[in-house]
Amino acid sequence: MRQPQERIGLGGGCHWCTEAVFQALAGVSSVTQGFIASAPPDDSYSEAVDLMFDPQVLPLEALLEVHLRTHASQSNHKMRGKYRSAVYVHSDAQAMVVATALAGLQEGFEAPLVTRVLPFRAFIPSEPRYQDYAARYRGGPFCERYIDPKLDMLRKEYVALLRSA
Repeated sequence: MRQPQERIGLGGGCHWCTEAVFQALAGVSSVTQGFIASAPPDDSYSEAVDLMFDPQVLPLEALLEVHLRTHASQSNHKMRGKYRSAVYVHSDAQAMVVATALAGLQEGFEAPLVTRVLPFRAFIPSEPRYQDYAARYRGGPFCERYIDPKLDMLRKEYVALLRSA
């Protein structure tokens, strides 16, 4: 019997970039960019994506590794309020699985990860004109400077995880 899709929130960098990264991965069925709030003291909204994925096609650990490699997951920079490095979970069981996966992935990083596991409390999608940003504004300066390098890295480092063209 096939497992159902899982829902998870991911935040770390600009949600336009994060959306494009996860839209490129096989096993991800939907990505909506916007703003996620968690429980206090993390109840302010921070840029993030809300996504659905098939863990049989894209294992959670692979999804998390891509997340960690495509934003400054080791930096506690001054913009962390707007760009909280987090995995937003929907249950205590999911939180335990994510925490275990992050601990295992830490070995592949030189500095400590600042990415936190937080409860998903609320989501506000971006305006419709910003959804599917990379597809709508392909070739534009923001895409060329910020999104395209992340997608290029995926094509080099994670080709086995990408959707078929």
